[in-house]
Amino acid sequence: MNRRDFLTAALLTPALVAAARRSELDEAGITDLQAAMAVGRESSVSLTKKYSRRIEQIDRDGPRLNSVIEINPDAIEIAQQLDRERKSGRTRGPLHGIPILLKDNIDTHDRMRTSAGSLALAESIAPEDSVVAKRLRAAGAVILGKTNLSEWANFRGDRSTSGWSGRGGLTKNPYALDRNPSGSSAGSGAAVSANLCAGAIGTETDGSIVSPSTVCGIVGLKPTVGLISGKGIIPISHSQDTAGPMTRTVRDAAILLSALAEGDSGKAHADYTRFLKTDGLRGARLGFAKRYQRGNSAKVIENVLEAMKRAGAIVIDDFDDNPLSKAGSGEGDVLLYEFKAGINAYLARLGPSAPVRTLADLIQFNEKHSDKELRYFGQETFVRAEAKGPLTDKAYLEAVEKCNKFARVEGIDALMDKHQLDAIVAFSGGPAGKTDLLHGDRGVGGSSTPAAVAGYPNITVPAGEVFGLPVGISFFGRAWSEPVLLRIAYAFEQLTQARKAPKFLATVV
Repeated sequence: MNRRDFLTAALLTPALVAAARRSELDEAGITDLQAAMAVGRESSVSLTKKYSRRIEQIDRDGPRLNSVIEINPDAIEIAQQLDRERKSGRTRGPLHGIPILLKDNIDTHDRMRTSAGSLALAESIAPEDSVVAKRLRAAGAVILGKTNLSEWANFRGDRSTSGWSGRGGLTKNPYALDRNPSGSSAGSGAAVSANLCAGAIGTETDGSIVSPSTVCGIVGLKPTVGLISGKGIIPISHSQDTAGPMTRTVRDAAILLSALAEGDSGKAHADYTRFLKTDGLRGARLGFAKRYQRGNSAKVIENVLEAMKRAGAIVIDDFDDNPLSKAGSGEGDVLLYEFKAGINAYLARLGPSAPVRTLADLIQFNEKHSDKELRYFGQETFVRAEAKGPLTDKAYLEAVEKCNKFARVEGIDALMDKHQLDAIVAFSGGPAGKTDLLHGDRGVGGSSTPAAVAGYPNITVPAGEVFGLPVGISFFGRAWSEPVLLRIAYAFEQLTQARKAPKFLATVV
């Protein structure tokens, strides 16, 4: 922590914190904002201005979360156009005029950069919109800006610190500023939790939506790989990467998923909110994966399971979660091979604003700028990936087969068949560990790997607190089971109402 950060944290009195977080936007959902615009109490322009001011107050000045890496200079103009459409009697749907933030590895062809947080791409303008950006624009969302992230989605080196990037600096956890926001979608998680936007889009390869969502006290949905197009997203792994909604409520996650889901998959639904039911736990068969429970989470988990049983869920007490222990077998090699192929293809299509064209170029760039890029940790992962061969290598094909076998066939699919489950329930991870730039991340545990490696859906919902820090519960299951998971997650959320807004404390314990 530098001197300025230390003084900022020390001077955050309760009165200043309260003043920083008071806003009519606090905890407002997408439906609330639409209702306000419908009666003229708000407009897309007024919401865009209010969220932009709040970013200045929370992200730049007061607590200095540092979650937003760039504000869209065209946001007000876009909002004005959407307000004109509304006045003419046309609205595009639930996202019309709603300000949304995107993780800075999702391409937008506008005046914003897409850099994955790296200095190598700090001036890179994407040649075209990602499909995610196109669909959000078509749905009427205002792309308010880009969020900071763990550089290269936390796939650069050993001893990395989540939430840090060479371009964006360090993002902090809004519950305790000395705690880490976790995962690579750290900025998206912190921004949503702090009410800096109506919702955000993150990306996940393994845990990068679920982990920041749980430690930042929000809902995070990692969909089935292929439900949301990955075109125009800086890649790690084509078999595991996916974008997904990060919101304060399950309903808002369903609204965003409705806009993002691709009909080409053949499994997409036009409106995922229709699956939300307050009694969605009644009769649901759930297997609790005990292996992911941590000692300090025992009481929260006990309360969670009892609440679900009272709501009519059937929780399988003799659930054998041992097959999930092998789900990550082969994952490491798959990610290295696919990253090399994917990043080389992505960099090759960039314009003159990007000084690198290959992974080898990128490694060389970082070495040349090591005083800024490698000051806290290295690029060992990049080097290991560069040493890999093509996707036709026997070692890669065997690793893919191993992942499919242990995560899908003998993992999630077999367990759900054996116990006739609607979903598997697990502790999402957390609470947030203290940020340590010298030694890197301190593991907070997590249950993301089985669904991530399988390419299956996973949703985390706030479940309670440990030492004043939020923790979540995850529901994951078969491919394309988003409707079932949303139904269960919504019922759990409505039953427990566990989310508490952050207070931007300097520390908790």
